[in-house]
Amino acid sequence: MVEHSGLDIMCMNKYSPGASTDTEKKLFTRLKVSLTKRYPQKNAETLSAQYGANLLLIGVSVMLALAQHGTVVREEHLLTFITVLMLVQLAWMLCYMIRRERERSPLPERDAHAGTSWIRGGLTMLALLSLIMDAFRIGYFVGYHSCISAVLGVYPIIHALHTISQVHFLWFHIKDVIKKYETFERFGVIHAVFTNLLLWCNGVMSEAEHFLNNHRRRLTALGHANHTTVEVEPQCNCSTSVCSMFSTSLYYLYPFNIEYHIFVSAMLFVMWKNIGRTLDHHTNHKRPSTRSSGLLLGPVLGLLALASSITVLVVYLIHVEKSVQTREAAVSMFYCYGVVMLVCMCGASGTGLLIYRMEDWPMDTGQNPSRALDSDLLLGSSLGSWLMSWCSVVAVGASQSSPSYRWTCLAYSLLLVLEKCIQNLFIVESLYRMRTDPAGGEEGSGSVPEIFSVASSMVPPYDGIVNRAYETQDKRCGPLENEAHENRQVYSRKCSGVTLPVENSLNVTPGRKRQVLKNITIFLFMCNISLWLLPAFGCRPQYDNHLEQEMFGFSAWSTVLNVAIPLNLFYRMHSVASLFEVFRKV
Repeated sequence: MVEHSGLDIMCMNKYSPGASTDTEKKLFTRLKVSLTKRYPQKNAETLSAQYGANLLLIGVSVMLALAQHGTVVREEHLLTFITVLMLVQLAWMLCYMIRRERERSPLPERDAHAGTSWIRGGLTMLALLSLIMDAFRIGYFVGYHSCISAVLGVYPIIHALHTISQVHFLWFHIKDVIKKYETFERFGVIHAVFTNLLLWCNGVMSEAEHFLNNHRRRLTALGHANHTTVEVEPQCNCSTSVCSMFSTSLYYLYPFNIEYHIFVSAMLFVMWKNIGRTLDHHTNHKRPSTRSSGLLLGPVLGLLALASSITVLVVYLIHVEKSVQTREAAVSMFYCYGVVMLVCMCGASGTGLLIYRMEDWPMDTGQNPSRALDSDLLLGSSLGSWLMSWCSVVAVGASQSSPSYRWTCLAYSLLLVLEKCIQNLFIVESLYRMRTDPAGGEEGSGSVPEIFSVASSMVPPYDGIVNRAYETQDKRCGPLENEAHENRQVYSRKCSGVTLPVENSLNVTPGRKRQVLKNITIFLFMCNISLWLLPAFGCRPQYDNHLEQEMFGFSAWSTVLNVAIPLNLFYRMHSVASLFEVFRKV
């Protein structure tokens, strides 16, 4: 009976309220640990990437519905969605910056290779042009405010605030390597990446639709076809006298706004890849500035290419609007210019690759997300123009007509494929080559003795091993200096009648090769700017030569161009940024 009562008492104690509280505390502690434990990095990357990709696909789906010009999905619906995404990004950037300011911990680790100052300066200039475009949009809304949605007025205001805040974030936080709240920050950064990608897609769609309407109008005026243009105009009169100027000027600023958003998304993607990353402090440093002596031929030829490109652009835009004969002459002029330009660029890139084969500079295999992204973007953005070029090759080969520009179009298309292949190889190899200073030290190493100097490096100053820990300064300096003097005298007597090619092949020639590489790089830099200007401001002979349109049909060929031309524009601007980095590194 007593034993039974004891067991009852033990059971009662086990299930008493106090015991239950202890069990719940243990369970809560385990749950808290499992929820706050560091989430696996790969799972967080995958989950946040899926979130961002679905955001982009939602926006693209709305854009495709809007492209049909129906009555259900309108422009204000798309702009409302984008505005909400920008507001969420603004809230995340504000929280991130406030938390960084309040933290008393040391400054976060920073990736020296992410977002160099000259890239951020270039993005600031593009952001200023985007702000001018927002001002034009606000002026357009003011003129038609009585008959258009208020979203069209709110959107440019939020976009301007988003641009200013984002530029501030890029200048002061883009190099941060986040080590706290990693999972949450991954979602914030990837949200910013895909918000900018969606803004890029919106700009590309608006600019392509505007250009396509102008092209249809031009075809109808020339009598080639009766294409209908679909342009939604406000159903009221403008209350000011500058509405037409605002709407026309917008499309001259679209290329800069498009490039701004795609470059920002690339920089934020590097920040996303850096979250939780352990930096190698031996390679994470800024490269010293290099002298740019001997630059003459590259800048002169580059400026000549730029001037000729501007001339071709002006002549093309004037003559393509006139008769059929002048339009064909303008298209022929463009292809002849393009063939000459691409041949020169192929030769320059090939010469750079040949120099790298002659030099024994080591390859840098260290982890660098920014450099890896540059290589991937070069290849990915090349696909658009390669598709366009091979479609042109097929159209030229199977065409029944034979205009004057038929074979120059074929040569231009093949050279465009070859030029991008060789230029990609040159840029990628330049980025992965480990720089050596003129004295022979590798990039990132400390001060190294003069390797290429016969007097200092080939003559051993000491004969034997000196244990500095057990010898005094006075005891070792005298004999060693005498031995070094004797060694130099013996070496000079032995080599007095021998010609040493070491200094000519290792010291002088690398300096000349670097000068050649710098001239090649600045020439390619100017050429890529020239080839960006032409399609960005309306010189697009792929719409006007009619070879591809006859082969693939107007709708299919327009779809190819609407995808390929934005990728080609991004490729040229990204090549400009990469070549400037190569110029600083050589």
